[in-house]
Amino acid sequence: MNHIIVNGKVSKGTINKNIYGQFTEHLGRCVYEGIYVKDEDNIPNVNGIRSDVLGALKNIEVPLVRWPGGCFADTYHWKDGIGPKKDRKTIVNTNWGGVTEDNSFGTHEFMEFASQLGCDVYLSGNVGSGTVQELSDWIEYCNMGGISPMANLRRENGREEPWNVKYWGIGNEAWGCGGNMSAEYYSDEARKFATYMRNYDNEHPIYKIASGSNGPDFNWTKTVCERAGHMIDAITFHYYTVTYDWNNKGKATGFTKDEYYRLLHNTLNIENMINNHSNIIKQYETKDHKIGLIIDEWGTWFDVEDGTNPGFLYQQNSIRDAVLAGINLNIFNNHCDTVVMTNIAQMINVLQAMILTDGDKMVLTPTYHVYDLYKKHMNANHLESYVDADILNDQEELKVPRLNVSASCKDGKALVTVVNLSESEMADVDVILSGLKASSVSGRCVTGDMGDYNSFEKPDVVGIRSIDAAVAEDGCSFKASLPKNSVCAFEVVLK
Repeated sequence: MNHIIVNGKVSKGTINKNIYGQFTEHLGRCVYEGIYVKDEDNIPNVNGIRSDVLGALKNIEVPLVRWPGGCFADTYHWKDGIGPKKDRKTIVNTNWGGVTEDNSFGTHEFMEFASQLGCDVYLSGNVGSGTVQELSDWIEYCNMGGISPMANLRRENGREEPWNVKYWGIGNEAWGCGGNMSAEYYSDEARKFATYMRNYDNEHPIYKIASGSNGPDFNWTKTVCERAGHMIDAITFHYYTVTYDWNNKGKATGFTKDEYYRLLHNTLNIENMINNHSNIIKQYETKDHKIGLIIDEWGTWFDVEDGTNPGFLYQQNSIRDAVLAGINLNIFNNHCDTVVMTNIAQMINVLQAMILTDGDKMVLTPTYHVYDLYKKHMNANHLESYVDADILNDQEELKVPRLNVSASCKDGKALVTVVNLSESEMADVDVILSGLKASSVSGRCVTGDMGDYNSFEKPDVVGIRSIDAAVAEDGCSFKASLPKNSVCAFEVVLK
């Protein structure tokens, strides 16, 4: 029997809903075909926004979406994407596949998508090839409610009221595709750009997000916080999980048992990164100025599917991806005192997607179903949790804990999410509720063989199913049996 303790008396605070944020970039078929379609596509839509995709995203209560990139952000000039579509500038997407970008999906179209979805937005500004004036104008265009050149331009383009966009990124991956800058140089640029990122409404102050490091580059975080920390609200880092290394990312399907464990072992490294980045950030915070940590790109990155454009980053999504997503979301929940946002890469048809589309067909991935299981963690009160279970595998690069957990409480109910990392063995668990009493519990899970996935031919291989759980007579614990390689969510009604 494996033991889990959920401590109702200890909390790290509220789990920010934006930990469940999404990311969409002008990359492959994420925007065009994924979110946005044209009349000639004959796919049901409202103002170009796919109705089937929108309905699926509403179901998982997407809180926030990052756009327009990614590497694309630092080649994107926002004025190219406004005004009559027939007059919009056509460019080549040099980052992703060398395809023609007609800019038919720009600021107004993205904000229309966000409005239909009912989510907040996070706009990534162009620092790499853009100017301070350009980003300053974009903020004015989006947020100025009075009379000004950019507000008047917005009105000419059909939008009277400002959108009051809160979250703004000061570039993306400045160490790489965003300009190949040093940490020192970027810090100076961040200060300069931040100076001209103005508030146009005191009731809607903007939140300035600095471009952070590539995974475990802690010197980057230290340098930016030291030199520019007083002028930013948060700093990011990116971490993608690959099977071996960037020259051998591995396959999304058809992988071996060892590759299953190797990938999960690699993804667990993100917790050390969060700890180290957080410890650095805290050195530069003051009582009146906190700096949040954001992981605005994370997830699996495999070799693309055979026969697809290598620049489109299209990959399948299996039970292994679901297990990995559950692990990461549990880690983010358990670090909610410093992690204020994450954005899985990416929403549709790219990398670890929620949704795959093919013409008018749509498939929900195993990762999508994990977000469905976890959605009640959003804005809930974090609860401390512990696992007493063994370690799987003797080989160092394959070692993983058998179980991974997080818990929260909201509206008289606790949500306990548990991942069973074993690809072959079920796990009996006894969940002890310290300081809490349960009147009932219900369970749901995503499970299957490690390589199971949903395809357009077989879209329902992986879904959510019920799982039995029994509350003890005194209400102080419950027991359940977790299927192999499963992500399980237990909703506990409290007395």
